[in-house]
Amino acid sequence: MANTRKDKRREERIKQEIIVDANGPEEQAMGWYYHLEEQLHFPFRAKCIASRATSPLRQGQEVQVGELASEGECEHEMFVTATWEGQSLAVPLAQLEPIETDEATREAVADWHYWMDQGYEF
Repeated sequence: MANTRKDKRREERIKQEIIVDANGPEEQAMGWYYHLEEQLHFPFRAKCIASRATSPLRQGQEVQVGELASEGECEHEMFVTATWEGQSLAVPLAQLEPIETDEATREAVADWHYWMDQGYEF
């Protein structure tokens, strides 16, 4: 069940640029991974927009995002490596909103948030 309204422009961009040749969940995950690897410009600051049981971040906390997590960590959801309380850990990209960054990074993260909000999964 979708949590947000369909955005035809965004849907088309995701289909044509990110998962265009994907045959199955693994290829969709890799499509997203390589798209984000190209579009996210590291490092950048981000704010936690939602708490999750699988992450120590709490809503409103800010972190420094250093890179996309390894491919192995991103087989079912996209993760980034962030510095939190002096340690580096992988956190769900869906949990973060970029601040102080460029348009390409903001749009790529917004696309990922849209994908997740629609209930799509690999």
